[in-house]
Amino acid sequence: MSTIEAVDVDVGESVSLHQRILSDISERILSGAWAPGHRIPFEHELTAEYKCSRMTVNKALSQLAKAGLIERRRRSGSFVRRPQSQAAVLEIHDIRIEVEALGLPYRYERVARHKRRSTTEDRALLELASAGPVLALECQHFAGKRPFAHEQRLINLAAVAEAADEEFHAIAPGPWLIARVPWSAAEHRIRAVAADRHIAAALDIGPGAPCLVVERRTWSAEHPVTHVRFTYAAESHALVARFTPSQG
Repeated sequence: MSTIEAVDVDVGESVSLHQRILSDISERILSGAWAPGHRIPFEHELTAEYKCSRMTVNKALSQLAKAGLIERRRRSGSFVRRPQSQAAVLEIHDIRIEVEALGLPYRYERVARHKRRSTTEDRALLELASAGPVLALECQHFAGKRPFAHEQRLINLAAVAEAADEEFHAIAPGPWLIARVPWSAAEHRIRAVAADRHIAAALDIGPGAPCLVVERRTWSAEHPVTHVRFTYAAESHALVARFTPSQG
């Protein structure tokens, strides 16, 4: 009888410790005390801290990983996971919506603005037949306190003359254009790149870290309107396409 009672106490303590570990780690992550990328104490450290079995710790970490709060890397340990957003490949979306879908506050910042005569590279990106005025913008989008996406955009001022007078301090160029210029066609190009120093600093990641680049061109009545390049840290962004079988 005493043996059965001892087993019952151990099981009860194990469940209690399991919930306590879950609660403690979840609270530190959700409160921001442990930021994305923060290393969770190793299993043997948690075992010593909570005075429990390694199996109890492993079960708690596995549940946190399944919930998407942490990621477990073989031989490296467990780390607070960066929230991952999803964007539809075939849509022209507002980054604000992506960020708010993560439950995080959105913030936008215009970094640079230059009005100039188009260069050879500008004309290639916009598919312009001849030189003309363009507006070059560099912008940052934030999710909470962290950089979410870096934006580099060209606007063809021959097609959108009013953009020449817009400073883009209070509103990002994407929603501004959607509200003013009806687009008739768009093209997306998606590729993976390694972050150069400029992008690494902008996204607060290491130089050479993998990034996802989404480039888009839009036209209005066959006139090129804009070319934009969004760069995301690869670990925090995914692209989704939903489609149906072609008809006929």
